[in-house]
Amino acid sequence: MTTPITATAPHAGPGMGHRRPRRSVVPLLAPSAIWAGAGGVLALWWSNTTSVVGPAGWLIGAGRITGLLAGYACAVLLALMARVPLLDHTIGSDRLARWHAFGGRCTVSLALAHTLLIIWGYALTSHTNVVSQTSTLVLHYPDLLKGTAGFLLFLLTAVFSARAARRRMSYETWHYLHFATYLAVFLAFGHQLSNGADFVGNRLVQTAWYALFLGVAALVAWYRFAAPLRRGLRHRLRVAAVHPEAPGVVSVHLSGEHLEELGGEPGQFLRWRFLAPGLWWTANPYSLSAPAGPGHLRITVKSAGGHSAALARLRPGTRVWAEGPYGSFTAGRRTAPKVLLLAGGVGITPLRALFETLPGHITLVYRARRAEDLALRAELDAIAVHRQATVRYVVDEPAGYSSPLTALALSALVPDLAAHDVFLCGPPGMTRAAITALRDAGVPARRIHHESFAF
Repeated sequence: MTTPITATAPHAGPGMGHRRPRRSVVPLLAPSAIWAGAGGVLALWWSNTTSVVGPAGWLIGAGRITGLLAGYACAVLLALMARVPLLDHTIGSDRLARWHAFGGRCTVSLALAHTLLIIWGYALTSHTNVVSQTSTLVLHYPDLLKGTAGFLLFLLTAVFSARAARRRMSYETWHYLHFATYLAVFLAFGHQLSNGADFVGNRLVQTAWYALFLGVAALVAWYRFAAPLRRGLRHRLRVAAVHPEAPGVVSVHLSGEHLEELGGEPGQFLRWRFLAPGLWWTANPYSLSAPAGPGHLRITVKSAGGHSAALARLRPGTRVWAEGPYGSFTAGRRTAPKVLLLAGGVGITPLRALFETLPGHITLVYRARRAEDLALRAELDAIAVHRQATVRYVVDEPAGYSSPLTALALSALVPDLAAHDVFLCGPPGMTRAAITALRDAGVPARRIHHESFAF
């Protein structure tokens, strides 16, 4: 059902004309740099290998290659999740997370292949069985006992990251288990330099390897730990008020100092740590649901678990630590004069901020299960009137008045849909269906912008 509409001759007020944003080259350069680094690692093996003879030689050579690539991939994985603003604000947190997940599977596979190939190759060389050779390597080679512990930690993290296991644990548990990868990398690092044929006696290569890992460690230490601590002390955020917006949905208003220094853009999110019983130990991602003001921020949260449900009970004055802002779901992604904001449920939060601030011809379509679930509706109507934009509400109940999420239905709601940029935010199922419908309606993939918090 489409409920009352605020419409709509498109209007661009002062300063609201469309200007094509400058596109960052970082999303193109970053993958190129990663692959160039992998090529350099392969060149290192090639330069140190004069010949490969017999089955043992081929196995050991393959083990060296996979080991070098696994070590390099560890550095890349940590850099991708270091929350470096240059990467996060241009590539996007969700795309970095997808790269990290794919890279994690590759890294574990390479480490496993390296372990098996080296054991098998050395066993053939020494004419012994793999069990005896494994014992010899682990117990008698420098730093290999620590390296084995690191490898087992990698495997454990991979098991808990599998989709079936991930669904059975909370975000907070999964998040903290991933800190084991820092320890795994630390434990595995030494055996490469102590035993690797490409490192032993080669001071230049050793120095380059140290520089790579120490550089990544510095990025992680600063952006994951030191910068959030500094900002927490600097901004002194506190809960100012908590207001209900819809069934199970609340807005948390926050006050603080020097908030203009955060530089948060509409569409971005922060990771919020509320220093209250049961909440202080985890930082969860929530979008800004209104443009940041002097001394004031706001997030709007739906009760979807223990952490989010507890926010409704926050007391004014509760201290808050915020990490960020993160994400590239901002006006910088825009490429066309016309924009459709397509929201589902609490996915309205980043789109509400964009609805107020994006220049030019804007249409908002907000889908929810029931009319009473349309959070922030009064604000959206007021924004639409102020800027003479279009807002359309679609609810699923009662079923006889629902509107399917199809190309035909969206085209009926938004004339000339294929000419729009689309900013999309909602539950995973709705997002997948919307992307399919938009593509069927002729919207190019490059104009469909979405960001997921499913890290």
